[in-house]
Amino acid sequence: MAKKGKNGSVDLTLQVLRQIRDGVKATREEVSRRIDETNTRLDATNQRLDTANQCLDETNRRLVESETRPASAILGMKGALDEVRDFLKGQSDLRPRVERLERHVGIAPSSST
Repeated sequence: MAKKGKNGSVDLTLQVLRQIRDGVKATREEVSRRIDETNTRLDATNQRLDTANQCLDETNRRLVESETRPASAILGMKGALDEVRDFLKGQSDLRPRVERLERHVGIAPSSST
């Protein structure tokens, strides 16, 4: 048991120490409660981020698909245009022969384009 000093200083010291202990205990409980609340909010935020990442992945997949289709179409068009170019080039090679035949037969030469 504590000894009493002048003016009950031991009792006062014990009272102060008990108040400090109770304050530390209350602070620890409050900090623990706040940590739990923060963890709950963090878990909810992580769930929202996971959902957003899934949406972003889907958007990226669709974007790649939407870019691939036009690229394939453009490549197909290039092939067709190459064929048309080759065809027209062949026609222009025939132009002098056609004009010569038209003159020989007596037909007015067709206008060249």
